Amino acid sequence: MLLKNKTIVVGVTGGIAAYKALELTSKLIKSGADVKVVMTKSATEFVRPLSFQSLSKKPVAVDTFDEPNTWEIRHISLAKSADVFTIVPCTANVIGKIASGIADDMLTTTVMATKAPVLIAPAMNTNMFENPIVQNNIEKLKSYGYEFVMPTEGRLACGDTGQGKLSDINSIFDKIVCLALSKNTDLKNKNIVISAGATIEKIDPVRYITNHSTGKMGFALARAAYQRGANVTLVAGSNRCNKINGVNQIDIESAEEMKTAVMTASKNADIIIMSAAVADFKPNSFSDEKIKKSGADHITLELTRNPDILKELGEKHGGTKTIIGFAMETQNLIENAQKKCAEKKVDFIVANNLRTEGAGFGTDTNVASIVSQDGSTIKLPKMSKLELADIILDKALECSKNCKIL
Repeated sequence: MLLKNKTIVVGVTGGIAAYKALELTSKLIKSGADVKVVMTKSATEFVRPLSFQSLSKKPVAVDTFDEPNTWEIRHISLAKSADVFTIVPCTANVIGKIASGIADDMLTTTVMATKAPVLIAPAMNTNMFENPIVQNNIEKLKSYGYEFVMPTEGRLACGDTGQGKLSDINSIFDKIVCLALSKNTDLKNKNIVISAGATIEKIDPVRYITNHSTGKMGFALARAAYQRGANVTLVAGSNRCNKINGVNQIDIESAEEMKTAVMTASKNADIIIMSAAVADFKPNSFSDEKIKKSGADHITLELTRNPDILKELGEKHGGTKTIIGFAMETQNLIENAQKKCAEKKVDFIVANNLRTEGAGFGTDTNVASIVSQDGSTIKLPKMSKLELADIILDKALECSKNCKIL
């Protein structure tokens, strides 16, 4: 599991978003982490410690002067055990305390004692967040090396709208993973371009041609690459995924737009992964007005071929950059993937069969084969798309070491 043998200390402060720390705790535990929770007394007014205790299977630290179950100084032992210390949500009050070196409760004393990376996810009223004192405190902590996942804009509990809403839990989780695995960032300083999702080819203002891709595989690749330290550019067509904090996402619609974005981003790329489902054809022309039925039982829609982005990438960068393509087939999977790999001049193709259980569009799993230029094939069992993403990145990193240097 991703965070196996990692200890994450989760600090929770007294804000309305405290309940979201339960979701984060659950997500960390499912990823194999050993989670220990520290709460301020104010936080216990929003969420009971028993809820965190039930998830973590460990007692929750609240009072500095609680009698320990073992002979140890609790805040010191917690501080030493952490691979990452995160505070979710973090109030203006606690940010101010840490910035001023005040340690007057279990949470702040533990933060002062830790040498682990500290990740702070602020959440508060917009006016409080924008207050110059709070902003100065945040900048001060950043200068000391504290990490932040900044709040987003939205409707707040008080009814105001603006920046101050706790960042998405997936974004906070991704940053924790990055910090926890920082010693294993094998993709650090690598520039990776990934395409994801479906392209849209407009017929008229109402109708368009597209496919069933949800973008889950491409977003899993982007998340995994970011977690391993890469600089990631994600060119995203139509998708059903949340944006990934820390990933440069370029949103497009058509194949032509995807080509422009990918070709531009690929100039500085080390690795290019084309996992998007790009429409092979587009309408010959676009109607400015909605096409009416006009009593006809059928109409003829003339199509023209879209640019072959993968082939153009292979012709331009083959041998100097690592290029990976995807192939979704319904028959002759390996043969078609081998042919595509040779024709497009790419390093390898990730191929799957639409009719294989667990490998279709929109699933959280995949069943894939990796087909290389030399004809070798690695058949993989059913696994999560995030697990497959790491395997693809391992193979891409191996290929990149053999690329020619310009």
